[in-house]
Order: sequence, then structure tokens, then C-alpha cells
Amino acid sequence: MANSEVAKILMEMAALYEMSGVLFKPRAYEKAALNIEAFGEDIADLFKQGGKDALKKIPGVGEGIAMHLAEFFKKGHFKEYDRLKKKTPIDIAGLTAIEGVGPRMVKTLWEKLKIRNIEDLEKAAKAGKIRGLAGFGEKSEEKILKGIEFLKESGGRRILGNVLPDIRRLEAILRAFPEVEKLEIAGSARRRKETIGDIDILVSSKKPESVIERFLALPMIAHVFGKGTTKTSVKLKDGLDADLRVIPQKSWGAALNYFTGSKDHNIALRELAQKQGWKLSEYGLFKGEKMIAGKTEEELYKKLGLRYIEPELREMHGEIEAARENKLPKLIGYDDLKGDLQVQTDWTDGKDSIEKMAEAAIEVGLQYIVITDHTRSLAMTGGADEKKLLQQMEEIEKINKHLKNFRILKGAEVNIGKDGSLDIDDETLAKLDVVGAAVHSHFNLSQEEQTQRVIRAMENPNVDIIFHLTGRIINRRDAIHLDVEKIIKAAKRTGTVLEIDAFPDRLDIKDDYIKKCVEAGVKMSIDSDAHAAAHFSVLEYGIAQARRGWAEKKDIINAWPMEKMLGFLKK
Repeated sequence: MANSEVAKILMEMAALYEMSGVLFKPRAYEKAALNIEAFGEDIADLFKQGGKDALKKIPGVGEGIAMHLAEFFKKGHFKEYDRLKKKTPIDIAGLTAIEGVGPRMVKTLWEKLKIRNIEDLEKAAKAGKIRGLAGFGEKSEEKILKGIEFLKESGGRRILGNVLPDIRRLEAILRAFPEVEKLEIAGSARRRKETIGDIDILVSSKKPESVIERFLALPMIAHVFGKGTTKTSVKLKDGLDADLRVIPQKSWGAALNYFTGSKDHNIALRELAQKQGWKLSEYGLFKGEKMIAGKTEEELYKKLGLRYIEPELREMHGEIEAARENKLPKLIGYDDLKGDLQVQTDWTDGKDSIEKMAEAAIEVGLQYIVITDHTRSLAMTGGADEKKLLQQMEEIEKINKHLKNFRILKGAEVNIGKDGSLDIDDETLAKLDVVGAAVHSHFNLSQEEQTQRVIRAMENPNVDIIFHLTGRIINRRDAIHLDVEKIIKAAKRTGTVLEIDAFPDRLDIKDDYIKKCVEAGVKMSIDSDAHAAAHFSVLEYGIAQARRGWAEKKDIINAWPMEKMLGFLKK
């Protein structure tokens, strides 16, 4: 049972409790779900080794949730979940995946129209049945239909950060097979694409049939599409398709390169080989019948006259020419970040205290964080006004006195109004160490209006960073319409930093915008947008996004020591 599957059930429990009007439990179950999803170990194994008490080591998992999970691991279900599902037999995960559809709306749709799933919802919306409900209207109906269409357009691709932890756990299981000599996850997961459609697993072994037999015996296999002597295709219980291929050692590099992709990158490499009169395939680089390279990827690129190209760059965005001319970037490393400039706490919509967030940041090796709770116009988050911000500044100062070799900086995630104004006065903003500003409403303005709105915020001398610039949520909400070229020019002119939000369903800004920032000399930050202590683990995905955009350490301000970072900001 993958951690993501367990987390999904607990998130559903949170929604079911919220729909039933139960106090406190929705927040507790949501917090436990988020921590389980980010947990580094397989929690099913944790239970096997230490029983119910071992589960309580997971942050947010108390006695009650541990009891439910213990029952779940023993029986495959638990009574409380069954009771709630019987009361409300709805596909909550599917319905709430639609932008703007939350548990309370799901409850209303169930009670008034008996809507159980996305199919029911789409039929009701197209028939005009939703607009007549109290609290809804024609615009709500249109928004729901647009959200369903956007979900369909994703083509069933899964967000990388939501599935990579489970892929890694599967990888660890396979590496432990005695017949496995080498193993790599290839495909779009290795290139760290924002979303993936399936998993490509490459193995080197002298006993391919034994590897395949062991693989097919794993409990997470739901269906076998096909099986050969060196390849098998399956569907995993979490819904992902997976191909396992056993590769000869001599062809390892060529196969890894081929199955990593991208397709366009591979075509370009084959064309380079053809110009030399050679042939390149997943079996190797050949001159006639003789294999001249392919045991390693490095050997392959070198033979083709290229520097080694990192997987994140293999998208035909100029990497072939740069590799030929020795102009590839020295990409920011996965351990290069020193700070995190967007962190939420329980002062607004975060799950944990300032102290707990600091402790978690220290554990992952950071040297500083910025507390950036929401501000007043986001009422649903309990956003801070000037008075509350000043109180939080005092609290941060008190906590800092007890910390060694770590600093909590004072900040805020200020809301950008429709006209580009901010919801906190300049006098208060000037007292903060770091000010981030973000769009949280009025997503349907024209490109010109949105662009001018953001630029006006950037022109405020107190605004240091624009958080999650385009506001997109992958597979759920499209980006706002912006003239990104103008935004980047304004960022350069005003000295404003553009954020790479590392949260898996945001990854905002996109990799092609990052590359434009690098070329223009606009500095960026990579931030977790953490709302719980477990969320610092998502920084990895922001770093991957930065690497895909050709960013180096010099381009990312929170890869710098704190004093240098602060010195760069407008203040």
C-alpha cells in the first residue's frame, strides 16, 4: 500500500468529516495525510516492524488515526471510513480535483442533486440544474464545466511530486532483488517533468526472467498487460502504468539515454550519428556491425562530440548546440539551497507553529526561512492585518533569541488587488525583512490588465518577490493571462525577484519562463510554499524546475548566504 494511497484515504476522511460538520477532525486528518504523503519511509513497512505505536512517530498521527491505520493495514479497510462512505457514497477525490469544488459544495450537490462523481456533475451542469441551487448561479455552472474540461485535458497525467515518493519506494524494493545489478527510473520522471504518464524502469541483470517473475509477484501490481523474457508492462494499484525492461550491461548507457528521452532530443542525437555514417539505437552506437559506444551515457555523448547533457535539459531547447560549444550551464544542485523564502504557519492557514517550521527547516539543512503568512484580504486564511503582522514580528524576534546558526526572517505574502494595490500599508511593509506579493483573485482579467496589475505591485519599493507569478494549479487551474516578456523586463528594471514555487501542483514559474529570466539576468528564488513541517521536502521539485530552465546557483538568491541574499533585495 503506497503512502500516497493512504494519504488519499485520510484526505477523503477529512472531507467527509467537514461535510458532516464535525469540528477539528478535518484539519487533523488533512495534516496527517500531508505528512504521510511526504514521509520518507513506507508506512506499511513501518507498521509491520513496530505496529500501531510506530505509526505515531509520523507527525500529525495520534492515537485515533494510528488505530484506523492499524485496522486498515490488517484488514484492507477500517470501520470509520466505511461508516462515512456508506453515509455519503461519493467520489470525493474526483470531485474536489475540479477547481473551485470543495467539500461543502460536494455536500450540497449530493443532498440536492444526488451527484456522486464527475460524470454526474457534468451531466447536471450541462442540463442547467446547478445554477438553480441556492448559493450557485450561471457563473458557478460555467466555472464547473470549465474545470471539468481542464481536468480532461490533462490526459490522466499525474503530478510528479505526488507520485515520485512512491516510485522511489518501488525502486528501493527492486534494487533489493538479488538478481538486479543496476537500476534506473527513466522517462519523464528522470527528466523531472511537471507531470508523468507512466513509469519506465530499466534493470541490468544476468537473470532477466527471474527479475520479471519477482516484479510480477509484488502486491502493488494490479494488472499485467504483457510479459516477455526481458520486458513486462503492468498497471500499478495507484493507477500508473509501468514498463520494466531488462537491459544487457553493454547497452546500458544507450538504453538509458533512449528511454529517458525526450523524443525530440533522441531524434537529434540519431541525426548526429547518421551524419558520421553511424547508427544509434537503444542497443548502442554502431559503425557498421561494430558497437563503438553505449555502455555509459557519458561515453555516448563524448563519441557524438558533445559534453554530457543532464536529463533535465534534454528537451531540445538548445542543449545540443550548447553541449557542442561547451556552453552548457553548471546547473544548480539539489543540495544548494540555504534558505526558503515562502513559509506559512498556524498564524494563518498553515498547520504548524513558527517554532515547528523552523525546527523542520533545520532538519533538512536550511540556514534561514522567511515566515510569509497571508494578509488581510484573504479572509478565509485568517490573513493578517498590520496589527497582527507587528505582533508576529515580535514573536519571531523572541524565537530567534533561542536559535543558534539559524535565522527566522520576518515576511508576508501580501495580496495584490485588482488594480495592483497591496492590502498592507507601506509603513508596515518597510519593517519586514522580505515582502512577497501574489495574485489570489480576479483570475479572468485581460492580459493587459493582469500584466499592468502585477507590474504595479513590482514597482512598490517594498515588494521584493512575486510569488507563484501565473497562479496556475497543474491539472486544475490554468495560468492567468500575462505578457511574460513585459513582466521579466519590469522585474529587471525594478530589481524584483520572481519565485519558482516548488509545491508539486504549482511549479510556477514554468521552465521556459525560468530560461527567459536566466537570459535576462532576472534573479529568482526557489521556495517550498510550505504549509506544514513536512513540506520542506518539496524544495526538490522547485530545484528540478530551475534545472529544467537552465538556472545556476548564481540565478537563485536563496542559494546564497543570508546576508548576501538580504543585500540583494530592494531594501
